[in-house]
Amino acid sequence: MIGPAIDAMQEGSLLGGRVRHAQPVAGHRTGLEPVLLAATIPARAGQRVLEGGTCSGAALLCLAARVPGITGVGLERDKTMAEVARANFAANGFADLQIVQADLTTLRQPDTFDHAFANPPWHGAAGTESPDSLREAARRGTPALLGHWAAGLAQSLRWHGTLTLIFATAVLPDALAACAGAGCGSPTVAPLWPKAGRAAKLTVLRTVKGGRAPCRILPGLLLHEADGRFTEIAESILRGGAALPLD
Repeated sequence: MIGPAIDAMQEGSLLGGRVRHAQPVAGHRTGLEPVLLAATIPARAGQRVLEGGTCSGAALLCLAARVPGITGVGLERDKTMAEVARANFAANGFADLQIVQADLTTLRQPDTFDHAFANPPWHGAAGTESPDSLREAARRGTPALLGHWAAGLAQSLRWHGTLTLIFATAVLPDALAACAGAGCGSPTVAPLWPKAGRAAKLTVLRTVKGGRAPCRILPGLLLHEADGRFTEIAESILRGGAALPLD
């Protein structure tokens, strides 16, 4: 039972049915971003991972399904969504995943995690405000928000741990600056192309705490064929649970 704060839940699944995933019928809905983000995390069994703004837990669920033996912590400041994520972890039997109800900017667990990641709010102030408070909080940020998220996640990383973000390509300069300001370098940029010949709307950025290597831009991932079907590699990630290496 999730709790009285949620009127209705929709039972669903991720990774072609391998992972059970329930979420509220109304409000913010999980898209492709957390599944793709989870595929890029270079975690190994025995390592600790941290997700900021875990929402319903989709990214951690997908990562735990791909890499058995990790220990994961999801930070979620909203009590209702924290309950949803906690229930999803239990429904899948992922005892090594836990939820901490907190704002990541207040987290104080320095040098604890091997990998940290997030799908932070990146929509600017312009545009129509959502009437749903959870959806609005998950989508819209302030100019300084990326810096706060990067700093909050980076302080919890061990030296040479990875910090990975997924966001709209339009804010790539801000994300690079935010990670650099948090002491994370060696940036690797992976555009996510909707179709061949079209601009990438989403981008994945991985940085390394204390990294000093020059910036790299990878070929990235082509998501759709010309007829709208997922490409073979996108299908293997979204439904088969394959990794998306950023190396």
